[in-house]
Amino acid sequence: MGDILCGKFSSPKCQCCHYEEKDSSQQDNIQSKGELKTRKSLPFGNVSSYLPLETLSEGPHSVVCKGISRIYNQLVALKVISLNTEEGIPFTVIREVSLLRSLKHANIVLFHDIFQTKESLTLVFEYMHTDLAQYMSQHPGGLHPHNVMLFMFQLLRGLAHIHKCHILHRDLKPQNLLLNCYGELKLADFGLARAKFLPNQTYSAEVVTLGYRPPDVLLGATDYSSDVDIWSAGCIFVEMLHGQPLFPDVSNIFDQLEKIWIVLGFPTEETWPGVSKLCHYKSDRFLGSWPQGLQMICDRLIKVPEAEDLAGRMLKVHPQNRISAQQALFHQFFNPLPSELSQLSNAQSIFTVPGVMLKQEMCDLFFSSQKAHQENSSSKFW
Repeated sequence: MGDILCGKFSSPKCQCCHYEEKDSSQQDNIQSKGELKTRKSLPFGNVSSYLPLETLSEGPHSVVCKGISRIYNQLVALKVISLNTEEGIPFTVIREVSLLRSLKHANIVLFHDIFQTKESLTLVFEYMHTDLAQYMSQHPGGLHPHNVMLFMFQLLRGLAHIHKCHILHRDLKPQNLLLNCYGELKLADFGLARAKFLPNQTYSAEVVTLGYRPPDVLLGATDYSSDVDIWSAGCIFVEMLHGQPLFPDVSNIFDQLEKIWIVLGFPTEETWPGVSKLCHYKSDRFLGSWPQGLQMICDRLIKVPEAEDLAGRMLKVHPQNRISAQQALFHQFFNPLPSELSQLSNAQSIFTVPGVMLKQEMCDLFFSSQKAHQENSSSKFW
């Protein structure tokens, strides 16, 4: 995970994803077995075409491993799903694979392959070095505003594409936004994603991790659309700047709703027509109270030009008032970025535009300065 900000942004290809860049002991061990010789004749959909290396994460029904594609000699992520012999392949997996095969975009994780054994089903994805949650934990106190701008632009770019394809992600959170060593951000984990082609099509309200779930879905709405993802993206936007979740430590739906009302204000029929049909619980203590506002939660919103306005447009309590991903890409918040970004094809990364790169995080600069100061002090002392 330490490969992020490795300083290789100018390289046309991420060397961190190629097996030769691994440590020499591991490389010698693998090469001595002759496992990594380029063999493009190896078939897709075959367990022998992939070599597992190490476990990255474990869940109740699946394990994600770092592995090597013996077809192309590059790192991949292997999502191994345990199969129940009686139930067969989970329908959610079939749906995820079906959606990912149709989604080809620089800001959506690339699905490579799938293969099955008697005990498991394995999905093969491009290898990404970390996720946004781990990146933020490694850089506490809020990210550099320039990096927030680049991450947010890529998030919205990926969202605009899936929404154009009539697909809702329905589980946006920092853990599902992957990063590679360039700083490329990609949407991942489409297990809860659904296609929406009919305006009145309804879905389950039991979607999106609680801290990133919009108020309309918390209240039981089932006729939501792309606005469900925009709310989650808005929460992530504030979290990147603030360094902490916007609505932290929630334990149930009512706690989550109360945190939202305290910050953004309790909805009325004037601000949200039809809300009374959704909201049935007691709300007297919020009536007449003045909302804190987003800037009270995150003062950096008012220090970064146009950040508060973009966050406010994404975090509208009334879902129909939320800005779309495509509209948000042209918000004034992104004015400092090169205009060439709007002309990229779906397959092109924003880092192919000259001059576009991440900046060193503020906490890294602090520790670097502190280390340099200590070194200078000791040299003077001696």
